[in-house]
Amino acid sequence: MVLLGLSLELVFLFVSFGFMVGVFFGFFGMGGSFLVTPALLILGYPAPVAIGSSMAFVFGTAVIATLKHHDVGEVDYKLGALMFVGIALGIEAGSMLVFFLEALGHAEVVVGAVYVLLLAGIGLLFTRSAIKQGSDDDGDEPVDDDDIPEIAKRIKSYNIPPMVTLTDGSKASLWTISGVGGGVGVVSGFLGVGGGFIRMPAIYYVIGIPLAAAVGTSLFGALMSGAVGAFTYGLSGVIDFGVVTALLIGSALGARIGSASTAYVDESDVTIYFGIMLLLASLAVAFGELANWLEMPIFDTVSFVLLIGSSVFVTAVILYYGIEAVREQPRTTNPAPTGSER
Repeated sequence: MVLLGLSLELVFLFVSFGFMVGVFFGFFGMGGSFLVTPALLILGYPAPVAIGSSMAFVFGTAVIATLKHHDVGEVDYKLGALMFVGIALGIEAGSMLVFFLEALGHAEVVVGAVYVLLLAGIGLLFTRSAIKQGSDDDGDEPVDDDDIPEIAKRIKSYNIPPMVTLTDGSKASLWTISGVGGGVGVVSGFLGVGGGFIRMPAIYYVIGIPLAAAVGTSLFGALMSGAVGAFTYGLSGVIDFGVVTALLIGSALGARIGSASTAYVDESDVTIYFGIMLLLASLAVAFGELANWLEMPIFDTVSFVLLIGSSVFVTAVILYYGIEAVREQPRTTNPAPTGSER
């Protein structure tokens, strides 16, 4: 039986995968195309179809998750709009670099290596930050939920005009914002991804806004960059709308659950697991590259298992902590009747 142009097995796979990606896309403000694109490539979809379909999926998921974060005031639209200017220019620069390397015959090797190193580096950053946060929580000093990393405080201490006032009242240099946007854009154009796995950490660690707002603003950035990417690839007719629809059906629920979980789950409880997932994703992409270079299909299988397995694990962790947090909330009980009411 065929549904959405796909077999029932693929529909179930994409709906389930979309749900998992949606959960931590809504929770962390990232996690879309850097998982979807490799998964589609491993399943045998051509690179333009994988990238274009992934971009369309990121746009749809970002709309859902951004609306949820908007409801609780966790989106800095001004910052997102300013970053998008740099992102648009960076995407153009990144794509030009790919075409240059393609002309030299080194594009595939360089792109694969950069993919692996970026995922591993950011995974280590998240894991280290989570471990440090856990150590701080064991101390006597209370931890401020609106606190930002020390490196961000140091960067914000340099007042290089023009300065921009952000939604939380703090200020950041327009040069910093443009640099972050441009860097994210180069990564997006070079790797063919939405850039969320580097955009959210950059907003948090470099621009320096609280984590919840960094997540919401990153999602808004994904919405804009995903719209541009989906439109561009859509004009080329390479988007598989059956795949995108199945992914979005799952992520529609997953993204809202992930976004809602940010109100109940301490991000330090889950961040270390997300860092581990990025490290596993880096390993998965490395195995995928080895499968191509050595022509050993078994590595493709290992790569796919790592991608799906890490997604299942992190989704389960977020849902577990969310359910436990809700259960531990004090239940509202009716007050005991007074003597005059008896």
